[in-house]
Amino acid sequence: MKRVLWILTFVVGGFFVVRALMEPFMIDFTDPSTYETDWGGPSLIGVLAVHMGPGIVAAVLFIRWLRKTDRRKPTEPTPAE
Repeated sequence: MKRVLWILTFVVGGFFVVRALMEPFMIDFTDPSTYETDWGGPSLIGVLAVHMGPGIVAAVLFIRWLRKTDRRKPTEPTPAE
């Protein structure tokens, strides 16, 4: 069950990261009609916060987790010469 939860976490987090990366290319910054009915609208800042915020948080958590697991790896002792 724990493994399924980890896989689900990475899938959802990965979706948020990809969505955050794609959002600036999906809307036209100069035409408010492309984003005014989206969540966080009608302001551009609100739309970007709602659509990109979870992806930024997920990316930061992924990076923290990777750095934490990297520190846990045991280092092999160097051979004495």
